[in-house]
Formats: sequence, structure tokens, C-alpha cells
Amino acid sequence: MKVVILAGGLGTRLAEETTVKPKPMVEIGGLPILWHIMKIYSHYGFRDFVIALGYKGEQIKNYFLNYHFLNSDFSIDLGSGKVDVHDRVREDWRITLVGTGASTQTGGRVKHLASHIGGETFMLTYGDGVADIDLAALLKFHRSHGKLATVTAVRPIGRFGAMVTSDGVVKAFEEKPVNGEGWINGGFFVFEPGVLDYIAGAATILEREPLENLVRDGQLMAYNHASYWQCMDTLRDVRHLNEQWATGHAPWKVWD
Repeated sequence: MKVVILAGGLGTRLAEETTVKPKPMVEIGGLPILWHIMKIYSHYGFRDFVIALGYKGEQIKNYFLNYHFLNSDFSIDLGSGKVDVHDRVREDWRITLVGTGASTQTGGRVKHLASHIGGETFMLTYGDGVADIDLAALLKFHRSHGKLATVTAVRPIGRFGAMVTSDGVVKAFEEKPVNGEGWINGGFFVFEPGVLDYIAGAATILEREPLENLVRDGQLMAYNHASYWQCMDTLRDVRHLNEQWATGHAPWKVWD
């Protein structure tokens, strides 16, 4: 089953990093968040990736073209050009990298990939969010209801701590509790190919007309993921994710 990753946005809210690199290449623990997302999927046996490129997409292409050299030690003879790679790092991944336009919207990027997706069920997520989601359970849920689409619903952690009070007396502090906004779109979709018929073209935003019309037709189901989920929208998020990775127990690290 193919996994589509949307990796073409401008990442304007993370301008401190994205002026020089695409958002999915922002590093967590010295590795792009895109790599972390792919590791989550590959842990559950989903290793056929289609990456929708846009802004500074050539950097993502170069990363994977040079993946073995960037993640391995090697010796090079500058006279002959011979390269010997030591302890080569390998991932059992097939990666299709597709330029989908610098200004194409999220729905348009998915539509652009139609020929690479084929007429099969596919997974899709954004290139800036991680979770400890059980992808096998997500797929099982999707197949159980028979609808065209499943979105993973998450409840993000609040950015600030909260005070618990009673009659004006502070009883406790809660560190970054789940906020009161309810469930939101956390990515990690499962789509049937019929979803592509809901996307008009390059200017279509996936989260608007396509998802709204799927709701209208009773074709969108929510898989509730109440455990860990974190998007990377700001520099604060980058620092938080790096701090979690540095502990050696990052919640999204489901692989060995």
C-alpha cells in the first residue's frame, strides 16, 4: 500500500528554519522530521512512499539521492573517484519523489499524484507531524466501515500549563493538559481512490471542499487517536520535539 506524504508547503510559521529548507527537512535529533514520519510507517510494514514536493523540493531529492553517504561513514579516493562505504545504512523503502508545483494546494498535490497512486487504497499524511499511532489498527478501522475516507482525530496538548482551582484555592498545576478544543484533524488518513474525484484541481485545498463534501455524502469517518500526537508548526515545537528525542524516549519512536 502506498503512503503519500505532503511535503511541498511553504512552512511560513516556521520561517526561522524554512527560509533555507523545506519544512519536512527540519531536523529532529539530527534527522529530518520526514524521516521520522517514514520510520513510523515502515515500522508497520508500509514502505512504498510517494512524496509530493513543492517549495525547495530539490533538497528532499538530494537528501534521498545521497541518503547512504549522509548516514554512513565512507572513504573516497580523489584520484580514481572510488568510494568505499562503511557500515552502510539501509532502509527497505521505495520512494517516489514527485514535483507538484510550488504554489499547488494540498488537494491539488494529491490529485497530481493520481497516476502514481493507482486505483488502490492509499494512506496520506502531512510532512510535519508525528504520533505513536497504531497504523495497523487505523487501516483495520478503515476497512471495517466501507467508506471512502478515514481521518485520524487527535486532541493536541495545550501549549501552556493550567491551574486547577476550587473556590478560589489553587489545588494543582497541570503541565500542558489536553486543550478544550476537542478533536481536530491530525493527518494520518486512509483514502480509497474515489476520494480523488472530490478534488477539482491544483487550487483545491484538501481540508475544505473535498473533506467537506465527503462529510456531506457520509463518506468520511474519524479514527480517534487519544495518545501522543505533535505537529511542528513553530520553532517552539521544533525545540520541544528535539527535547523529547534527546531523552531517548520520544513517544513517536515506535520502531526499535
